[in-house]
Amino acid sequence: MRDFLAAYYGIQAPEKTVWYGTEGFKDANYVYFTISAKQKEVIHMEQAALAYYLQENHYNHMAIPVPNNQGEWYTPYHDSYWMVLRVKNTAPETSFGGEQLARFHATGSVYQYEPQAISSYGQWRTLWIEKLTAYEERIVTAANDHPNAYYRTLMDFLPYVIGISENAIQYMQESESEQRFHEADQGTIVFRRYHAQLENRVLWMNDLAYDHPTRDLAEYIRNKLLQEGDPMREIRAFLDDYQHVRPLSIFSWRLLYARLLYPIHVFDLIERGFAADHHDAAHSELSTIMKQQSEYEKRLGLFFENAGIHCEELQIPVLHWL
Repeated sequence: MRDFLAAYYGIQAPEKTVWYGTEGFKDANYVYFTISAKQKEVIHMEQAALAYYLQENHYNHMAIPVPNNQGEWYTPYHDSYWMVLRVKNTAPETSFGGEQLARFHATGSVYQYEPQAISSYGQWRTLWIEKLTAYEERIVTAANDHPNAYYRTLMDFLPYVIGISENAIQYMQESESEQRFHEADQGTIVFRRYHAQLENRVLWMNDLAYDHPTRDLAEYIRNKLLQEGDPMREIRAFLDDYQHVRPLSIFSWRLLYARLLYPIHVFDLIERGFAADHHDAAHSELSTIMKQQSEYEKRLGLFFENAGIHCEELQIPVLHWL
């Protein structure tokens, strides 16, 4: 990579470093990383625009792409195309938590151009239906092609996944008619799966998306609900801190609940299983998720109560079987 940077970018970065498992090279001011383009030009260009916007708005730990010696964003090398990302060799701000995410969303909501390829804003129900249909068909095909323990277990689990997904889709459909929303419900810059990346030394361009802000809240809370111990106090504190900057509307609460209900963590595991050559690790992870799911449902059933939201008073429907 050192020779690649020198030959194609004119960058002399002699010192090797590793950040979050990713190899990079640094000079006095910056650290440089490479990512594979993999024929995702439109996606990467939209993410690049978001990355530059964030870097210009004081997110100095945002890794931004840099052009090569010919002024191009993509560089062919060893039968593939690559992008080079540059990030300042500095530490991020020291305040973490809900307020930090709310400020990030406030900054992202001012971005003037809604992306197309990386936006899911207003599309959750449609995308969830498409994902459920596609994955159901693909799971059945893969199970026939790979009659191993992982796919046998996944086929046994599939009716549950379909059932709870359909519940989430129905709840989302009903929530789309909710009229109690405000300006904080507009689209903003988010992460594909938020797990406190704002606390890291680097924000990766290819982590970025554009969506309703509750996407990040839901994915952060989902990870907490799947952890051992009692996460409810930590979740409540995070939500309270977030709302100190950006209060949630009734519409936002309903979207948050719907997204937590839809088993995105299960679909993420299944997607990794599709790409795996061997399924032992996926089988172990699936077995763990299956055991966790009853506790996850129990915690989700108490979510509004623990968040200090009075559903009957505010006329927010809930699934009583949880």
